[in-house]
Amino acid sequence: MKKLILQMQMSVDGFVGAKEDHPWQLWEWGDDSAWDEALKQDFNAIFAGIDTILLSRKMAQEGYLTHWGNAAKKFPRDPFYAFAQRVVDARKVVLSDKLKQSAWERTTVASGDLPREVKALKAGEGGNMAVFGGAGFASALIAAGLVDEFHLFINPAVLGAGRRIFDQGGFQTLRLLGSKAYACGMVVNRYAPIS
Repeated sequence: MKKLILQMQMSVDGFVGAKEDHPWQLWEWGDDSAWDEALKQDFNAIFAGIDTILLSRKMAQEGYLTHWGNAAKKFPRDPFYAFAQRVVDARKVVLSDKLKQSAWERTTVASGDLPREVKALKAGEGGNMAVFGGAGFASALIAAGLVDEFHLFINPAVLGAGRRIFDQGGFQTLRLLGSKAYACGMVVNRYAPIS
């Protein structure tokens, strides 16, 4: 059975988005990245086992697929951007009751019934599934108990306030799968829920 892996950038104090416009992420998804080479390699290794990407309607409509498609074209020989081509090639599923059809290549629209749709996708063939946000979508998946692994990219910043992803789900214990600190200051913690 496939796993659903939620991967989020987060501040040290547990926020995934700032209330104010602070440059808090080591990589803000532009051309300039403060990530070190080991982090870049490990990030791409995660993508190697992913064949499906789940997206919220909002994330799809706000340009996630266009952004990474353009990055794959702009940096075709840069090994760091290998994941961008993987985003292009992977199957994408937008979960939404508001959209009726997809406007994007290799992308389908499924109903917004998260438990039903995600369980059906998990039962399918192939590699694991990944989801990268946004905050509301991630929160809903967590609250529904659908996330099998959390990959939390902890940036060396304290925001003090902002958006969180664990507010809706209630108490939950997690098992640490691994933790790695990087020279650039990022720490990646991987967890699985304890059933």
